[in-house]
Parts: sequence; structure tokens; C-alpha cells
Amino acid sequence: MRRIDAIRRLLTPHQIRESMALAPQARWRVSVVAGVQAALCAAIALPLVSVSPWSHLIGFASLGSLVALFGRFARRADRSSIILQCLLWQVFAVTVVSLAGWAGAPDWLQLMLIAIGCGAFFFISTTGRFGPPGALIFVFAASASVNFTGSLAQVAERSAAVLVVGILAWVICRLTDTLRYKRGEPDLPRETLHPLRDRLNRSLQIALGGAASAFTAYALGLAHPGWAALGTVAVMQGPHLHIGMNRALQRTVGTLVGAGFVWLLLTQGPPVWVVIAVVVCLMVGTEIVIGSNYALGQVLVTPMALLMTFLAGPTNDLGMVPERVLDTLIGAAVGMALAVLFSTVEERRHLEDHHSRRSG
Repeated sequence: MRRIDAIRRLLTPHQIRESMALAPQARWRVSVVAGVQAALCAAIALPLVSVSPWSHLIGFASLGSLVALFGRFARRADRSSIILQCLLWQVFAVTVVSLAGWAGAPDWLQLMLIAIGCGAFFFISTTGRFGPPGALIFVFAASASVNFTGSLAQVAERSAAVLVVGILAWVICRLTDTLRYKRGEPDLPRETLHPLRDRLNRSLQIALGGAASAFTAYALGLAHPGWAALGTVAVMQGPHLHIGMNRALQRTVGTLVGAGFVWLLLTQGPPVWVVIAVVVCLMVGTEIVIGSNYALGQVLVTPMALLMTFLAGPTNDLGMVPERVLDTLIGAAVGMALAVLFSTVEERRHLEDHHSRRSG
């Protein structure tokens, strides 16, 4: 099966219908508990930060709460360690990119750091069996840290905000993690670990994709080119071509709807406490629906990401809302194009077999 044949398969009405289908959720309870844990952390930490002398760090504090989403499908004995590892990588992402800005690194170099992070964090996430949301959270944290022009002390403040709230998330997960499983329910099987060579190859491909999409967005004058890299990572980390195409379609449609919601909300000039309350609700809602369909999840993830960006620097400029949609289109298109370009014969055969089974 040639690459052009794969493109034809991926553009069929059948593929579009498949991307809109609802799937049954395995271990729905596990995902919901992770969402509640992250939301509880945000509900405690963000109001406290907003009234503290460090209210300008509320956006970075929200990044710390996201580490509670990791390891949801991990064994009981592994979850605590996974969350701590993810917290360290979250702090690392914010610190490195912020230090680059402090040191006066040009825009292109900061975008290269984002691109390298796309591949590196994919490798780290898969090797560490962190589970969803995988590399996306780390890349989002790195993207939120670009174009920094403050002092070294302010870099330390950013990192400390992520670390302190992340520790709170870890404590909450330690205290409530028994809720992930019913009494007597066995642990889920460990995630399959692909061979090292395969993980390295995919990581390199994702880094190249992240660079292509980020620099494309930058060339178009968009203010948040890292968001385009996020879209590429979401598509390219799919294990199969048809799943990558589903992610591209779902992310685009979900982002469009979610961006519309944020536009309506922010035009009302909501106070910070309303934004915090919405973010907390979105954290839970996302985990309820995203397992059924990624597009539904993106309807909620998009406003959550945009509102966190709003908290990081409240502004009346609503330009970030349509930009999120454009960045998503760029990222999804670049990611899918490179996924097909880098695909192996076996991956294209799997796509053909998948379509044959579905049509039969």
C-alpha cells in the first residue's frame, strides 16, 4: 500500500464517521477520579494564590495541578512515583524555557526547545508509562513559558509555583487514590512498552513535526506557535494512522466548539473567581467524556487551556481564541502529513486491514 493510497483511505467518509463515533469507556471510574483529584487541587490552590502576593503566578500554579492526571491507569504501587516524576518534568519544562527567555534566547531558539521537548517528552512519557495525557501537558507547560523577559528570581518563582501546587496534587492523590478501584478490583495491566528503537524513531519524528508546525505558525505571525506543536504531538503520538486521523479531525472540531465557548465567556469580562470555578469544572468534565470521544474532550480541554492562559496574564485581547483554532489546524495538518510520510509499510497495511474490517 502506497502513501497516496493511505491518504485516500484517510479521507473517505467512512473515516470521518468513525472519528465522530462514541466508544464505550473502559474503567470510567479511574478517569473520573483523576479528574476530580486535579480539580480538587486547583480548587484549593488557585483561590489561595489569587489572593496572595504571588497572584501573578496563578497560571503556573494551575500547571502544577495537572500532574494529578497522570498515572490514572497505573498499578496502585506505581501511581505515586509516576506523579512525582511527572511533577519534576513539569517543573523542568517551565524552568528550562523560562531560563532561555531570561538569557535572551531569540524566538527561533525557544521554538527549537519546544520542538525538542515534543520528542523528548514523548519518549519520557512512553518509557515511564505515564499514560494519558502523555507529552501534551509538558509541552503545554513549556509553551506557556516562552518569551519571558523577567529576572532570574522570577524564573525561580514560576518553578516554585508549579512545584508547590504539584506537591499538593501528589498529596491529594496519595490520600484519595483508593477511590480509583472498587474493593477487590485487580490492577489494570501495565502499558505495553515498545522496543527502544521504535520509541526513539517516533520521538525524532514528533520533534521534527513539532518544529515544522511551530515555525509555520511563527512565520504566519501567530503569538502562540507552541500551540501548533501541541496539535502535531496529539496527532503523531497515535499508535496507528487511522487513530492519528481521528485525532486530527476530533481535535479540530472540538477546538472550534470549545473556542466559541471561551469567546462567549471572556466577552462578559468574568472575575478571576469565575474563571477558576470554570477551570475546576472543566477538569472533571473532560475526564468524564474524553474516553468516549476525543472531540468531546477537546470541547472542554480547549476552554480549560485558554482560561489557564488567561489566568497567566489576564487581558482583554480575545485574539488568542481564534488563534487557538488556527494553531490547531496547522498542527493537525502538519502532524497528519508527517505521520503518512514517515509511515512504514506495516502501518499502511494495518490501515488497509482496518478499513477492510470496518467496511466488511
